[in-house]
Amino acid sequence: MALFRFPSEPQSRPLIRTANLYLRAPDADDYSAWAVLRMESREFLTPWEPTWNEDDLTRASFRLRAKRAAREIASDEAYSLFVFEAHSEALLGGLTLGLIRRGVAQACTLGYWMGQRHAGKGHMTEAVRGALRFAFSELALHRVEAACLPNNDPSRRLLERVGFRHEGLARGYLKINGTWSDHLLYAALSSDRAGGGPI
Repeated sequence: MALFRFPSEPQSRPLIRTANLYLRAPDADDYSAWAVLRMESREFLTPWEPTWNEDDLTRASFRLRAKRAAREIASDEAYSLFVFEAHSEALLGGLTLGLIRRGVAQACTLGYWMGQRHAGKGHMTEAVRGALRFAFSELALHRVEAACLPNNDPSRRLLERVGFRHEGLARGYLKINGTWSDHLLYAALSSDRAGGGPI
């Protein structure tokens, strides 16, 4: 599985390539595909996400989202990326390496979402593996953290499949679908990969 970063090229270019996917920052041309995918997946995504704002799917809101993503990438604060199928260039979902902490931590937090019609096909597993390689190799991070609701079995299986280890339970960790919810905490270390783990 190949992985490339193009630091001297526009941020709309892929930051991550895998065998079947590429991940890049959102740009203005992605709005229509993103809005359709999010709208048709709303019921599917609602149990696992923060409550959507009333203007969440508007073009203006998307433009702000894309500008923030570009700014955070430029400042190495977060990498909010869209996941595309390489051969069809269809937008499948999104993935973020966020809350990057440098200094003694060298860590970030992983989040992701997948459009309903693309779920369960292994795309996000491949995207997360690519993102971990990017985090450890290109960003030189030591630790990638993730959290999921205890009843989100697909997300738990994905994290464990790619090499995350369960580290505990955080009470009232994130406000999901309007409710402060407990989350299972997971992490993957760069040394896990060196030790021959599944990443």
